Amino acid sequence: MEKLVSLAKRRGFVFQSSEIYGGLGSVWDYGPLGVELKKNLTDRWWQTMVHRRDDIEGVEAAILMHPKVWEASGHVAGFTDPLVDCKQCKNRFRADDDRIKGTPGEEDAQCPECGSRGTLTLPRTFNLMFKTFMGPVEDAAAPIYLRPETAQGSYVNYLNVQQSARQKIPFGIAQVGKAFRNEITPGNFIFRTREFEQMEMQFFVKPGDDEEWFEYWRDERLRWHRELGLDTAKLRFHAHGPDELAHYAKRAEDLEYEFPFGWQELEGIHNRGDYDLSRHQEFSGKKLQYLDPVTNERFVPFVIETALGVGRLLLAVMADAYREEEVDGATRVVMGFHPTLAPIKVGVFPLVKKDGMPELARNVYDGVRKRFRAFYDEKGAIGRRYRRQDEAGTPFGVTIDGESVAEGTVTVRDRDTLQQDRIAVDQLASYLTDRLQP
Repeated sequence: MEKLVSLAKRRGFVFQSSEIYGGLGSVWDYGPLGVELKKNLTDRWWQTMVHRRDDIEGVEAAILMHPKVWEASGHVAGFTDPLVDCKQCKNRFRADDDRIKGTPGEEDAQCPECGSRGTLTLPRTFNLMFKTFMGPVEDAAAPIYLRPETAQGSYVNYLNVQQSARQKIPFGIAQVGKAFRNEITPGNFIFRTREFEQMEMQFFVKPGDDEEWFEYWRDERLRWHRELGLDTAKLRFHAHGPDELAHYAKRAEDLEYEFPFGWQELEGIHNRGDYDLSRHQEFSGKKLQYLDPVTNERFVPFVIETALGVGRLLLAVMADAYREEEVDGATRVVMGFHPTLAPIKVGVFPLVKKDGMPELARNVYDGVRKRFRAFYDEKGAIGRRYRRQDEAGTPFGVTIDGESVAEGTVTVRDRDTLQQDRIAVDQLASYLTDRLQP
């Protein structure tokens, strides 16, 4: 994990937020390579969920929503953790933190951070939503929350989407967007953060058909992750027992990935029943029933949800791609991304900076980047330039040498096999397209 975090900063995947000021805890910035990888992942999800299906529509709901949304969803009353504070070091901990020795609030309780005894307060509830105010004067302004999930934006737009898109049950609403949770114990790099991005899909079905659709989406989501190139041996499902189910859930399973720090949730598949739409119907006074045009039956749809964190997926993809190899007596670090996910698809290198090679290389580069994200590099030994692109996960390197200038050919190096093919310049675009298409 330490090597992966080091590479992430060195190569520009992920930076600590506000680093020059000492950083902000569990908030991260995505650098040049990270933002490209992140975009490739979200684009692939959107293509799969929305563009390639007729039964799912996309929305982008606002981050700020009417406060009653969060009352209806149960977040105001129930989205809490029991916490204790240390009066000595001012740190805050979950009451069930197994590092705490003794009983919080009593003299024998020992702070896991500073070691002081008798300084831990009694547990008290703490809402995980970030709260702010809307209006020019705080005292008179209405309290409002940064959304802790994107799902509620899909539920309150259920009727708008169903009617405007003329969809029939079953159909889904997909959304990619930011969410915020004031986590008390965030950590493991970008695995659990206070500001994060979600890819969530809410699929509305007829009651009685929900178990069938749950199984369908469970299988579909596993297949999608495998197609990303994730190691199948590092993927498994964990079914929630009765004591693990959320208050809204009829059934839930986590698709887990074996991260460097152990098995953890990657994506959740949930049967939420009719809890969400029924609650919003109750709190808003707006009927959210569906009229079946065939049977003339009215019902509140059940919801099957797939919920995936972009940061967690990016971390899984990076962890899965990282490898070290011995080549010619030296160690090379490779990010073996699936070619369609790689932030940079092609590196272009003139062998030396003379004899017309840089000029031809620039022409090749300009042609390649019209189709693919490319990188031009003419500094250092060619082997060193290859290694830099191996660390970035670039699947192909194109080298321009003396033969290129004389005969109009280039060498294409494969990141994984190290095989080199000699290709005519006018065939390069089709050669790369064949290998970089999804």
